[in-house]
Amino acid sequence: MLGITEDSGWLFWRVMACGRVNRDSKRQVILFFLCFCVCRSGAETLRYSLPEEMERDSFVANIAKDLGVSPSQLVSRNARVVSEGNEQLFLLNQNTEVLTAKESLDREEICPQRDTCMLVFKIFLENPLQLIRGEVEIRDVNDNSPAFPEKEMVLEIPETAPPGSRFPLESAQDMDVGSNGLQNYSLGSNSHFSLALKTGKNGMKYAELVLQRQLDREEQREMNLLITATDGGSPPRLGTAQVRIVVVDANDNIPVFGQEVYEVRLAENSPPEQLVVRVTAADLDEGSYGKVRYTFTQTPERSRQLFELNPATGEIRVAGNLDFEEAKTHEMVVKATDGGGLSAHCKVQVEVLDVNDNPPEIALTSLTASIPEAAPPRTVVALFSVRDRDSGDNGRTECSIEGDLPFSLTPTFDNYYELRTSAALDRERTAEYNVTVTAMDWGTTRLSSRKNLFVQILDVNDNSPEFTQEVYTMSVTENNSPMLRIGSVNATDADAGNNARINYALVQQEGNEQPVVSVNSENGDVYILRPMDYEEVGTFEVAVRATDGGSPPLSAQTVLRVVVLDENDNAPVVLHPPPDGSAATGELVLRWARAGYLVAKVVAVDADAGQNAWLSYELAKATESGLFRVGLHSGEVRTARAVSERDASRQRLVRDRGQPPRSATATLGITLVDGFSDAHLRVSEEVPASEPDGPLTLYLIASLACVSALFLATAVAAVAVKLRRARQSEAESLPTFPKAATDSNAGSLPRSYLYDVCFAAGTVNSEFRFLRPLLPCFPAGLPAGPGEQRSSVCSQDAAIPGEGGDWSAQGRAPPPEGMGPSPAEAACTANRGMELNVSSDQNRWLTQQ
Repeated sequence: MLGITEDSGWLFWRVMACGRVNRDSKRQVILFFLCFCVCRSGAETLRYSLPEEMERDSFVANIAKDLGVSPSQLVSRNARVVSEGNEQLFLLNQNTEVLTAKESLDREEICPQRDTCMLVFKIFLENPLQLIRGEVEIRDVNDNSPAFPEKEMVLEIPETAPPGSRFPLESAQDMDVGSNGLQNYSLGSNSHFSLALKTGKNGMKYAELVLQRQLDREEQREMNLLITATDGGSPPRLGTAQVRIVVVDANDNIPVFGQEVYEVRLAENSPPEQLVVRVTAADLDEGSYGKVRYTFTQTPERSRQLFELNPATGEIRVAGNLDFEEAKTHEMVVKATDGGGLSAHCKVQVEVLDVNDNPPEIALTSLTASIPEAAPPRTVVALFSVRDRDSGDNGRTECSIEGDLPFSLTPTFDNYYELRTSAALDRERTAEYNVTVTAMDWGTTRLSSRKNLFVQILDVNDNSPEFTQEVYTMSVTENNSPMLRIGSVNATDADAGNNARINYALVQQEGNEQPVVSVNSENGDVYILRPMDYEEVGTFEVAVRATDGGSPPLSAQTVLRVVVLDENDNAPVVLHPPPDGSAATGELVLRWARAGYLVAKVVAVDADAGQNAWLSYELAKATESGLFRVGLHSGEVRTARAVSERDASRQRLVRDRGQPPRSATATLGITLVDGFSDAHLRVSEEVPASEPDGPLTLYLIASLACVSALFLATAVAAVAVKLRRARQSEAESLPTFPKAATDSNAGSLPRSYLYDVCFAAGTVNSEFRFLRPLLPCFPAGLPAGPGEQRSSVCSQDAAIPGEGGDWSAQGRAPPPEGMGPSPAEAACTANRGMELNVSSDQNRWLTQQ
């Protein structure tokens, strides 16, 4: 049931709510302005009335209808109902948005001894945050009958009691209030007593017996009366009790209290057994008639629980926990009765003083357990209320937050506070906050309470992945197996969850080239997809991208440099002498060559790199192992000792220093000659496949040597004879040299010739260069002999290749600087000592070049 105030304030508020929710509706805007003009005031309070003892889940109100919004809007705004206090009395159906009672409501249990029972609840709406106050009045139902503390009350009345004497009776108690509470007492018909009603300050009704007629013990010693208590319900409920009157013998004096009303002020935190007051009644009689006993009468049950009365001394002490917030005053009636049954009454009024004994209570109404780190400042995180049961300054509170946190408190209304963000949040710095809210009252002795609010910061994808290295360098040995793992790249992301889940991938390169490497998308492992060749690719770089799982995703890139390590998979290649026999491979060495004579230079290359390409040269197999030596690193073949006629001329060499070593061999043919003649130069040596072995080979060599020696001897003899004849025929035409120069009587040639023999390695058809005749240059003024003709032309030295010449013209690689013979010596083997004796007596001139 909706309670509408007389000033139409609720209607005005409702239209305001509709205007906020449905601003686009023209009809509601018009209705809003009409109601604005009519209504005089507004209050954001929903008022309802509900009878007690309704069944569970009973209908209370249609919140959606009363607020003028659709149920779907309440659902989207996460509407919630919160009752004041710790007990939730109402529920809001999320489907229908109907407010129902959670349990059957008993007014006497919820609001004992209160005329009005008002339950307050609040409706919370989010997006935006809105709070609406609601009140439900629990109407009393006449479900309780008046009840007397005892079913029988005994009164001892002396027979001498005068008419008009009054005797208080125990009051009946009715848990209902208002018209349903205790309204009247009635007394059964009798001839001696009537009933008088009195009303206390608290509105409680009391009954007293009034003596109308003198009692006579001898006539009637006892009498029974029926007293009835009636409430104002419809139909009314009744409660009865028996009053037994005992007529006692005469007692001349009644007890008399020192004062009719005792007023006491007592702090609410008074401990048990603390003395409140001592009432005293005096009786002038003696004996049992003068002995007085004290009892409570016409005192509420709650007061009887809080205070105890000593029946002998009249001391009233604290028996329970006083609470100013529960009851500010207590009124008790003390009855003093003497031994003769006479009694007197006094009132004790106790005022409870408020003491700051209740700390503030923090009740959390709404809490957003988690907020995104991108939430702007002033975002509402929680809503809570603070209540202090004390009064005055003892009940006045203030709230604060402990620590330097990015949150602030904003008071709203009715002791409600909002916890809001005060600065930008960063989950990577702090993922969770423990916000301690402290509430403190303003009492003399200030009391406080604390409540911890845990606020979790939700991650937002605001951090890009970061690689641990700007450049990753990995190596792989060539000729590797496919799909070989060579390492991994690693990136980190300061975010959490999917925002920190990193996916690795290669950056797409230009063109349609197939990638050489592959990256595992989950862990960043790098694999080589196919075998590598160092000689083809020594190093290459690819870009790797790390992308997180956020929305939108963020990424970072790094450079992956792969270095291919060389493996000794290439054998050396001999460039000189050519191993394929495409050119002549013979080298001529004079038989009288000395040790260290440069024979040839072997040139080889290796396609590998580093140590695998370092070449060393050695003789693999030699006809005469001690005749030649090869430079370990230079490849220069030199004579290790002086050449003899017995030395052979077959050598195999060249080996690299790889691991494992690989080698290449080539055969260098070397011919040992006495001199450079046309016959030697036209002989093309063929490289034998292998050295002949066995006796047959030795026999053939011996036979060939004998035949050759015989032929050589014959040829030498023939040449000698021919030369001798030629000398004799030419002796007559030779000029006569000066006598000063004549020293021999032997004949000689008319001229001396100087010739150089130049041999280019790599060709068997090397040419001799026979130069001009060499004539001696005589000193000026030297007289000529008889019959002599003096030539004015002096012989010039023939040009010697290698002195300022080019090695490349000979087809040979130059030796290292400082090693081996001079260029002229390496290029040409010159016959220096050709001595011709042209005169046996005086014309013997020797020319040596």
